[in-house]
Amino acid sequence: MRSPHSTAEQPSNDRADHTPRTFDVIIAGCGPTGAMLAAELRLHEVRVLVLDKETEPASFVRIVGLHMRSLELMAMRGLLDRVLPHGRRRPAAGFFAAIAKPAPEGLDSAYAYLLGIPQPVIVNALEERALELGAQVRRGCAVTGVQQDDEGVTVLLADGQRLRSRYLVGCDGGRSTVRKLLGVGFPGEPARTETLMGEMKVGMPPEEVAATVAALREPPQRFWLRPFGGEVYSVLVPAAGVSDRTQPPTLEDFKHQLRSVAGTDFGVHSPRWLSRFGDATRLAERYRVGRVLLAGDAAHIHPPIGGQGLNLGVQDAVNLGWKLAGRIRGWAPDDLLDTYQAERRPVAEDVLDNTRAQTELLSTEPGPRAVRRLLTELMDFNEVNRYLLEKITAVGIRYDFGAGPDLLGRRMRDITVRQGNLYGLLHRGRGLLLDRTERLTVDGWSDRVDHLADASAGLDAPGVLIRPDGHVAWIGDDQQDLDRHLAHWFGTPTH
Repeated sequence: MRSPHSTAEQPSNDRADHTPRTFDVIIAGCGPTGAMLAAELRLHEVRVLVLDKETEPASFVRIVGLHMRSLELMAMRGLLDRVLPHGRRRPAAGFFAAIAKPAPEGLDSAYAYLLGIPQPVIVNALEERALELGAQVRRGCAVTGVQQDDEGVTVLLADGQRLRSRYLVGCDGGRSTVRKLLGVGFPGEPARTETLMGEMKVGMPPEEVAATVAALREPPQRFWLRPFGGEVYSVLVPAAGVSDRTQPPTLEDFKHQLRSVAGTDFGVHSPRWLSRFGDATRLAERYRVGRVLLAGDAAHIHPPIGGQGLNLGVQDAVNLGWKLAGRIRGWAPDDLLDTYQAERRPVAEDVLDNTRAQTELLSTEPGPRAVRRLLTELMDFNEVNRYLLEKITAVGIRYDFGAGPDLLGRRMRDITVRQGNLYGLLHRGRGLLLDRTERLTVDGWSDRVDHLADASAGLDAPGVLIRPDGHVAWIGDDQQDLDRHLAHWFGTPTH
């Protein structure tokens, strides 16, 4: 059965003689990472096919949170207005180990909030955007084989069909078939514990819920009931005793576990979504093998504490998209594609470490509880609170571009410019020179880098070169130095 958002295949003579159809990039997996990557590639007119083994998009309505950096990326691509009406804004606070602290002062973002939104809405918005830009999406297509050579990649599907592309990107989740076919190691820690999580209505009055939870002498480390608005609560409870891992959890499973922990099921009913997750933590040894790359959960998995998973995958896609497009369009320097792993794998390592730390801080053991109390005190210092929040929300990332001002390698915040706002100039996924000297130029790179001469721009720097992913690649006022950096990131000039 075809997805209502899929692009229909046109009949082709190549089916008769089994000649593989040619694409520039095939993406395995049409989740948030795969759909975002498809849209990014289509901004550069790359021929993209997205394959998904499921015949229909996921129907369960799980609420996820878009953190500040992901909201910035949505704004950079003109997608924020599509998702904002479907989400609920919440304060940018309480993310690290669920320690309840207010949002820190001085957050350097125009989008300093969390957007709680159903995951299918995000996937649908990104897929629709990719389709509008010309990507193709096929559902019910499971990848079973991958062969690559010097010219491209052949992808074998479960129905025997063979497809041909120049590159393949595995965005097919934590159990990635593409990663396994490549033989890429996925070291880390297996799941030790499993947890039930969902959103549902609670029949008990809020004050009685709070009193019952507060009266628990030794609540387990993975337990909470948090009001989400109205009668709806976010519920987290250990999955111990719910033995059938092959089946999704039921409301009765939640009731049973709540009674085991708290002596009452709180009258839970009318679930919005129910899920089960483990605390496995793994990182792919490599993000690239020749013409095949990995992104999103195919490259890294970790517990969902802090809500970083979906955000990390979307950010992978934006980092990779313009680099892979540059390789395909022929202008990318030879080593540009290698910077994808060099930049994004350390970010994933940091996320895995901070989720490990957060998991320990949820323990009921005396040592972790003492550390949690100490960290709770330290977070009263605004600098500590802000540092941890910027880590969770990815606005604190700084790629290593060598020595230079602190802004070098960091993402550029949305600032006011003569033409409105900076992010509005990044919708096309091109580089941008923000020139306050009004005498610099991008001649020779104008087919891939835009130029805005604006002495009034709200920026304390003479000139800033911004990559398509929003990170600052150069700061200065010397044209020769700028040319060297343009060549480093955007290849040989056209004249």
